[in-house]
Amino acid sequence: PKQSYLFIGNHRDILLDSAILQILLVENGHSTSEITFGDNLMEKGFITDFGRINRMFTVQREGTGRELYDISKRLSAYIRHTITEKKVSVWIAQRNGRTKDGIDQTQTGLLKMLNISGKESFLKNFANLNIVPVSISYEYEPCDFLKVQEAYLSSLHTKYIKAPGEDLNSIITGVVSPKGRIHMAMGNPITSDVLQLVESIPNENDKIKQLTALIDQQIYRNYKLWPVNYIASDLLEQSQAYTSFYTPQEKEKFMQNMHSKISKLQGDTETLLNLFLKIYANPVMSKKQVNLSYTSNKSRL
Repeated sequence: PKQSYLFIGNHRDILLDSAILQILLVENGHSTSEITFGDNLMEKGFITDFGRINRMFTVQREGTGRELYDISKRLSAYIRHTITEKKVSVWIAQRNGRTKDGIDQTQTGLLKMLNISGKESFLKNFANLNIVPVSISYEYEPCDFLKVQEAYLSSLHTKYIKAPGEDLNSIITGVVSPKGRIHMAMGNPITSDVLQLVESIPNENDKIKQLTALIDQQIYRNYKLWPVNYIASDLLEQSQAYTSFYTPQEKEKFMQNMHSKISKLQGDTETLLNLFLKIYANPVMSKKQVNLSYTSNKSRL
């Protein structure tokens, strides 16, 4: 409780990912953290007021190349100041925007931004931030059908342009829609001992990539898979590889839910169904890959 951390979390819901973390921190004797919030979400009125009373600070996402660099410098300096001097933890998403395909992958740009404000070695710069990977898993993905629609339209156009009020609608939908069970896991802090292995890599970009991989490995390993994930994987692959993880009743319920939501969307039904299944199936593949990698590395050691 007396230590401050940088919580880097997978991003599934605009509001709930960080909100649920705050509840768990308080319930376990910690202070709440500050929270990053994209400036695209700071609409006048309720959301802005909500952000201010919940220790949220704005991350600007638009600008020229030079402007974005200056924004990154200020953001990096503020996060480092908050953790090392104010002694207050910070939550930040591993990527810009929620994952739309069920793949939780940390953007290397995030770690490059964090490193800008460091004045010491790569090891010390990141050791001072006390990074903790955080995995959140919803049995029923918040806004799954909205994510499918956005992914589908993005595949047809070069750039998806959100309608006025779309982000606010996603926030409200994410909060009020049924999500079933929810699981959050805190990973192990990225300590100096871990960073020592990364420090030995000569190329700076390769160091960033390796640190990104270490964060992702923890997020994947700690991600809780539900019966719906195994159902989606079997449906997508047209197999029965995971039938021991779910019942026929659970499969029927999932399929009814999926077809009900897809029927309300615009676009080619088969493509929409495929996108919907990937949201739930991809975590199974991600976890399988990281477990295979872990087993392989352990056997070599």
